[in-house]
Amino acid sequence: MAIRIREVLGSLFTDEDFAGAFPGRGRPAIWPGALSLVSVLQYAEGLSDRQAADQVRARTDWKFLLGLELDDPGFDFTVLGDFRSRLITHGLEERVLEVVLARLSQAGLLRGRWPAAHRFHARAGRGAHAEPDGVRR
Repeated sequence: MAIRIREVLGSLFTDEDFAGAFPGRGRPAIWPGALSLVSVLQYAEGLSDRQAADQVRARTDWKFLLGLELDDPGFDFTVLGDFRSRLITHGLEERVLEVVLARLSQAGLLRGRWPAAHRFHARAGRGAHAEPDGVRR
C-alpha cells in the first residue's frame, strides 16, 4: 500500500499544512508530513507507536513513501505521541486523516470500509489505531 500511495499521489502534505503547530524558525527534526503518513499507516495496520517506528526502520516500502534513504535510522517511537499532542493542541488531528483519505479516494485506492475522519481519534501518548468497529476509544 505504501508504495502505491507514493507512486499515485506523490507528496500529500506541505510545510504550510503544519505551520500553526511548529515554530517559524528552524525545521522540526522529522518532517510533520512524514509523521502524518506514518500515523495513517499505523492506523491502517493497527500498530502501536513502537511497532510503527519499527516499521519505519525495517520496511523499504514505508521508507519509499516517506522519502527516506534506505539506511535512514528512523526515529524513537515517542516522537509519534509528541506529534499527536502537537496536532491536538493546534486542532489539526482530523485534518491529517481527511487529507489522506480524500486523496486516496480520488485516486481509487481505498479498499474496504474506512471510518469517517471524525471517528479517527488521535490521542496523546497512545497509538492511532482503531478498535475492531473502526472507532478509537
